[in-house]
Amino acid sequence: MSGHSKWSTIKHKKGKADAVRGRVFTKVIKEITVSAKLGGGDVAANPRLRKAILDAKAANMPADNISRAIKKGTGELEGVNYEEITYEGYGPGGTAILIDVTTDNRNRAITEVRIVLNKRGAKVAEVGAVSYLFNTIGQISVLKSAIGEDDLMILALDSGANDVEVDDEGYTIITEFADFWAVRDRLEAAGLPIADSKVAKVASTTIELAGKDAESAVNLLEALEDLDDVQNVWSNFEIDAETAALLDAQA
Repeated sequence: MSGHSKWSTIKHKKGKADAVRGRVFTKVIKEITVSAKLGGGDVAANPRLRKAILDAKAANMPADNISRAIKKGTGELEGVNYEEITYEGYGPGGTAILIDVTTDNRNRAITEVRIVLNKRGAKVAEVGAVSYLFNTIGQISVLKSAIGEDDLMILALDSGANDVEVDDEGYTIITEFADFWAVRDRLEAAGLPIADSKVAKVASTTIELAGKDAESAVNLLEALEDLDDVQNVWSNFEIDAETAALLDAQA
């Protein structure tokens, strides 16, 4: 990422504001409920639920909240019937956007997404218009203070990872989607402290944005993520170094 800053990096820095606004709890509870509904309440047999619970604990969610969300998903408690939808769109500078939604009201969700896009010069795209640009992968983050680059590369590849990316923040271990949990478990078993891990949708090609286009793109994605029904937003832009420095300073 020399000279560039990806949306995921800026998103990580700005993400603290979400916790203050209480949106993290809303999104994580939905994810726990849906994960338990689709894969059952046994964490050992449901990797998606395991990840959702890890995210809940990272957000300091009380254990009772987690337990209730699981029981609502498994039907032990009465709960909301959520469905998962991915909307596609075009953003500033011709960027591609994927918007993962978990909602109990499809009409409300698309209306709110469309309003945010339209207000910022973006628009909803047809199904399949941009999704082909994205691949689903696993990303495991490790701090530089935890291990040297050469040692990490050997450990990661031996554990089944595809690659290791390095930036100022630390290391990101890249895995196939299907191998994500197996690799994460092997790294933990080897004593490597995991700073963060997630399943991500990453574009095969990127567009570099600068100045107002870059700021508009970041503001658009932030506005989308502020919607209660939106779980994740993915895009394919990188930001030039000068604009990235300004945005980092604002984070």
